[in-house]
Amino acid sequence: MNTLIVACQTIEDELNKAIGEIGCNYPVLWIKSGLHLQPDSLKECLQCELDHISNVEQVILAFGYCGNAIIGLKPPTYRMIFPRVDDCITLLLGSCKRRNELSGDGGTYFLTKGWLESERNIWIEYQEAVKRYGREKAEKIYSIVFKHYQKLGVIKTGAYELENYLEKTKKIASELKLQYEVLPGTIEYIKKLLTGPWDPREFITINPGETVTMEHIYDVDGQLSKSDQCTIDSKL
Repeated sequence: MNTLIVACQTIEDELNKAIGEIGCNYPVLWIKSGLHLQPDSLKECLQCELDHISNVEQVILAFGYCGNAIIGLKPPTYRMIFPRVDDCITLLLGSCKRRNELSGDGGTYFLTKGWLESERNIWIEYQEAVKRYGREKAEKIYSIVFKHYQKLGVIKTGAYELENYLEKTKKIASELKLQYEVLPGTIEYIKKLLTGPWDPREFITINPGETVTMEHIYDVDGQLSKSDQCTIDSKL
């Protein structure tokens, strides 16, 4: 089947690794990672790209719900498949259940190389706040921002040398007064997204001309099981 991948640059390392391991030759259309901070802008960008795609039978959308940015999207003439995850963090951890297990009782702020290198992230914003308000005031502001978080979880996906980022991520954890952890990640969910079969418990399939609605994120019974729902933490 003639297929195109539309993916967020935030998971570029992991997607490229998955593509290499399974020998996939689908072309990839990359979407700027900074757009995930503005769901409406991301939705507008995605729909614009979808409207201009032609000569394909299938689009694999390597995105999560991303603040409901995918709600309202409509593939004009091809079917579209995307993972049943709230965001790419869940995709890289393997499941909502795994995400909730790793979060534990305290909130976890997740981080990967992709988020660290994105155009806008909380670390950049924190540094800008220090320059603008001074360290003392910036720390007070971010103590409120992070009042529900106890840990900074750096996801080890195996798609890059994590050691090159340990010093920086430890500094981020220290500055934001969060416990530091390296957490095991996976690219297996991404591989399944690329190859199928697409179990409806893990993936959502949208037919040509169909519009993504809130109902699509639920299972056939109209409700996800508790273990399949994410306790939403955040990421840089």
